[in-house]
Amino acid sequence: MLSVAEAQARILADLVPTGPELVPLADSWGRIAAADIAARLDNPPADVSAMDGYAVRAADCAPGGVLSLVGESPAGHPFPGRVGPGETVRIYTGSVVPEGADAILIQENAQEAGGAVTVAVPPGAGQHIRRLGQDFARGQVVVPAGRALTARDIGLAAAANHAWVAVRRRPVVVILSTGDEIALPGDPIAPGGIANSNTPMLAALVRACGGVPVMLPSARDSAADIARLAQGIETADLLLTAGGASVGRYDLVQQGLERIGLAVDFWKIAMRPGKPLMHGRIGRVPVLGLPGNPVAALVCGLMFALPAIRTLAGHAERTLPEDLATLGGNLPENDRRADFLRATLSRAPDGGLVATAFNRQDSAMLQTLARSQALIMRAPHAPPARAGETCRVVRLDTLAI
Repeated sequence: MLSVAEAQARILADLVPTGPELVPLADSWGRIAAADIAARLDNPPADVSAMDGYAVRAADCAPGGVLSLVGESPAGHPFPGRVGPGETVRIYTGSVVPEGADAILIQENAQEAGGAVTVAVPPGAGQHIRRLGQDFARGQVVVPAGRALTARDIGLAAAANHAWVAVRRRPVVVILSTGDEIALPGDPIAPGGIANSNTPMLAALVRACGGVPVMLPSARDSAADIARLAQGIETADLLLTAGGASVGRYDLVQQGLERIGLAVDFWKIAMRPGKPLMHGRIGRVPVLGLPGNPVAALVCGLMFALPAIRTLAGHAERTLPEDLATLGGNLPENDRRADFLRATLSRAPDGGLVATAFNRQDSAMLQTLARSQALIMRAPHAPPARAGETCRVVRLDTLAI
């Protein structure tokens, strides 16, 4: 059986990001920048005032000094002349500083009357002036390629004078769940049947990773039905299956997909939950077969499907970040498989994270998964661990998944 790290590496090894497409800047939230976004202008485009007040020559200002008011510089309407000795120009926040001025006398420190301005508290040279290019300069990269665009990035790109941006096309991920026992949520459920939780759950995961889910009807426990439903995936970027990848009599995903050209890379990993994980290709389309138990499906989805979709989407950060916590309870010795224990998080008196594993770790218990805030990661053959020891966790509470 492959280790988790080996399986991740093999899945990601030959994935190629999708191509770029231009989208309106206003529609780019959450999309992955396909190229560096560079500024098309300097910001600010000139020396501008940071305050309302008066543009002055600092050398002319002394407490009680009087300056002659010769004009004003509203935002968008620069003063056309030059500030000479003993002169000042009324100015406002964001207005261009006129030639000759080298400081802003803020209005709280001045008194205007009869075309003259009396200085109360003089400014220093350069005070309250935002210099040309202080925020960014023309040609400077303001948003790097591979970044998922936030509202802040969009504001920055707009200030850099971009109306359209190049982003990666969203990867199309086809989802196929299998099993005679599963029914659509809300439909009548036959004796021995269950509602299909995997397909909508994995579709949500795909969306959270920046992909476009395409949900196929559930396949029966028939190799022919699996092959029939999976035909026509040539334009997909990834086929994600759930269930039928183990060694049972009715685990027929591998057999069904081989009918349409599946070449299997591996189908077992040393992980709990999630031992029956399959990876391969049908032509150019990578295939990832997840376990059928819903908890195992999502945990494997987080560890393998998420990095794959992020890679296809061109995301700079592919795998989930890990964190350190202290154990809130004792844990037994681990066997040969890496374990991902569903856990709650709390804060210790010193502010550190405390991770406490649920007593029951059944891979079909979705309620436990939904209440989990982290996965405690235990290495193969890890010795017994006691409360208070350090452990590694994957934070679920910080993910929009």
